[in-house]
Amino acid sequence: MKTEIKSTCCYCGVGCGVLIETEDGKITGLRGDPEHPANRGRLCTKGASLNQTADDTYRLKQPEVRAKRGEKGETVSWDKALDQVVERFADIIEQHGPDAVAFYISGQLMTEDYYVFNKLAKGLIGTNNVDTNSRLCMSSAVAGYKQTLGADAPPCSYEDILQAKMIFIAGANPAVAHPIVFRYIEDAKAANPDLKIVVADPRRSETAEIADLHLPLQPGSDIALFNGMLHVLIADGLVDRDYINAHTTGFDALYAIVRGYTPEVTSALTGLSPDAIVQAARWFGQSPASLSLYCQGLNQSAHGTHNNAGIIHLHLATGQIGKVGTGPFSLTGQPNAMGGREVGGLSNLLSAHRDLANPEHRAEVAKLWGIPSVPEKPGKSAVDLFEALKTGEIKAVWIACTNPAQSLPNQASVRAGLAKAEYVVLQEAYANTDTADYADLLLPASGWGEKHGTVTNSERRITRVQPAVQPPGAARHDWDIVVDFARRLGKRLGNAATDTLFPYDGLEAIFNEHRESTRGRDLDITGLSYALLEKAGPQQWPFPEGAASGKVRLYEDGKFPTADGKARFVPIEHRPTADTPEPALPISLLSGRMRDHWHGMSRTGTVPRLFNLEDEPLLAMHPCDMRHRGLESGDLARVTNGRGEMIVRVEDRAGLVKGRAWMPMHWGNQFMNTPGVNALACDATDPYSKQPELKHAAVQIARMDLPYPIAVIRRCVGQSEALALLERARDLLEDFPYANVGLYGRKTPLVVFRAATPQAIPTATIEALDELFGLDSEEGAIVYADATRNITKKAIVREGRLFGVRLAGEVLAQTWLKQAMAEDELDASLVRFALAPTAKPPVTMAPRNIVCKCADVSDTQIAAELAQGADLPKLQDKLKCGTFCGSCVPEIKRMVAEYGTKHAAAA
Repeated sequence: MKTEIKSTCCYCGVGCGVLIETEDGKITGLRGDPEHPANRGRLCTKGASLNQTADDTYRLKQPEVRAKRGEKGETVSWDKALDQVVERFADIIEQHGPDAVAFYISGQLMTEDYYVFNKLAKGLIGTNNVDTNSRLCMSSAVAGYKQTLGADAPPCSYEDILQAKMIFIAGANPAVAHPIVFRYIEDAKAANPDLKIVVADPRRSETAEIADLHLPLQPGSDIALFNGMLHVLIADGLVDRDYINAHTTGFDALYAIVRGYTPEVTSALTGLSPDAIVQAARWFGQSPASLSLYCQGLNQSAHGTHNNAGIIHLHLATGQIGKVGTGPFSLTGQPNAMGGREVGGLSNLLSAHRDLANPEHRAEVAKLWGIPSVPEKPGKSAVDLFEALKTGEIKAVWIACTNPAQSLPNQASVRAGLAKAEYVVLQEAYANTDTADYADLLLPASGWGEKHGTVTNSERRITRVQPAVQPPGAARHDWDIVVDFARRLGKRLGNAATDTLFPYDGLEAIFNEHRESTRGRDLDITGLSYALLEKAGPQQWPFPEGAASGKVRLYEDGKFPTADGKARFVPIEHRPTADTPEPALPISLLSGRMRDHWHGMSRTGTVPRLFNLEDEPLLAMHPCDMRHRGLESGDLARVTNGRGEMIVRVEDRAGLVKGRAWMPMHWGNQFMNTPGVNALACDATDPYSKQPELKHAAVQIARMDLPYPIAVIRRCVGQSEALALLERARDLLEDFPYANVGLYGRKTPLVVFRAATPQAIPTATIEALDELFGLDSEEGAIVYADATRNITKKAIVREGRLFGVRLAGEVLAQTWLKQAMAEDELDASLVRFALAPTAKPPVTMAPRNIVCKCADVSDTQIAAELAQGADLPKLQDKLKCGTFCGSCVPEIKRMVAEYGTKHAAAA
């Protein structure tokens, strides 16, 4: 029997609701939840594919103890696993003190998971060494809100996007990173063509295409831009003096600074024209409702806190906050980074937005938990935590639901820390992440569709998440693992308060304790309960006891959670990037996201169709920089700096200014033979937020001469076979100076391997490749060899279909072969052309115009269904096009109408 369970997407912080379809204990489908206020049924490509990530090929299903890291360990019971980790942690704590252990957790955990992790570290063990990967994405937003508005509380809601008259997007690319937010922006523009959109981004991003004004500022010059805009607002009389006087402090000190940021001075610092700076400021100040949206471009900076303060200043100076369609709106990077911030999920925070440095706050938490005190010493933040592993200051680390061996900057240093650690615990859903290689103990955790609890999205909206299926094997929920461990550790350490610290008989008891911790705080949720969330649906905080609803927007009365009730202007000055380009490192390497992948791809990297837009690591460059280095699109380049290097294929892409290159942050050792862009990323941190400057690194790029190319494309029967073959192919990556492997596919999943070497590879290596990819049979084989040019090719045909191709020495056909095999478009009589030295297919293959990106449906597929008499509902039912984010529905309606008109005329 099929059922639908309410849950949420597990990717970005938009917090989209989903309905998971299950049958016989398996996830069989999903759709956007039309009742969820965050997305109203819409989903992006990643969210629309979540059901396809339910394959458990890579799942960790049993606890595993390793005698040697990186090798297969012994499967053990939970009792044995937890008893071992209790002894190791207890021994280290007793010998070296509580600060010799640490926890590194994740914005993908449920709020309840986060809460017990913090209580374990700060309440039971007595260390503040508990930090989270949210440090990498949102800690500057936290610090920026606190420095200016007094609390980590985004004041806006998604509905403000629809009401705004001017939208200022800085350091964010929602078209790719937050697609449902971008749908709101598109809707707002469609409803109000006079809406002005300004995008500040060092490259012309996908979001910039909708902009009325794009500001391609120099990397790291955000503060200069914001100060320059404030200068114009003051000079033009566009600031709200009454609001400033009544509701803020510190304006005069900031004014003394921004007086020097004339349009000309700002132009010199940002690389923008004075006219563009003035235009952006005037549109912001003259609009009756200005809204700003910002994300990692501001946060991932060595001065990210002041980047955030700078954009918030524009709202305070014009009174554009606490009103419909206005406010500074920080877009959250992870599905529950907000929930983690709420429970004190950073090493400098405590529950309910309390500060560790505040003695009163420590006393309040100690009283709530029933312990004498909370430790005063600040814990290690993410970058410092892994550095402390390397120096030996921290001996053991427990990592949960995150992959620091891919996501942190300066990967050589991070991996050295993990290698040096005496003991590494990894609590994870997936067994094959880069971090798993460093684990001594692997603990299997539940994943998407299996978890339960609550999450909070970017607009402060809390959603109750229900499990749709059971976790595989012996995997357990994160909170359950932590509570079990805490009880055992407490008894081992002789802590008499353990039973009262962890008295929970279920998940709801944890939520209720967290709820009580918020009483009287800015995020008071004492009016919420599981029952209310399940009955009334997701709710925004604050939602205090006795309230009928949460608050749509904050600070409507001009009162802020500061000592004097006023917001604060912060005196900020322009600072350059931590890495400054120089003759030896002349290129600014920028990193960002792809539309169809997320973080380290441990989940999205299991779905073949999510590789169809971009299926290999590519470095985008400006054509002048390429010509200067003798590079053309498709060539290989070596990218280096003092922290690391990588060899990657380059591509000329529009939107980049000379001297800047761009590469997605997702690619790592699971898909290429280096940790990717994070091998070179800068680990300098912001002094307030401790967030590293992941967005920018100074690098050198040089042509890499590897003239002998290799490509293998193998068709697989289904997703599980493709994932198993992909895992085996990963073992090849380190054998070549350049190599990558990934998936591709629509009707049929493919595994695609590429490599290049300085000279022809030995016959034995060719044979090993054929054996690994199942191409070593002579049955159905077509072979081509040219010994004079060291070219050797082989194709295998099964039942008239191309099963696989291996090309060595010349690989021109790989692109069209990949599409033909994925679409099953190559007629049996044309299979022989698979080995032809041509980049063009042997017959005209209809170009595929993807109409529905979410469901990967092309115009040819829609046309074929229309020819069979389909209308819009039938198309949506069969192909699923237009059933996710909804942006393609107008185009599908147009195709249906044109088809009907054409055939009516013919009749």
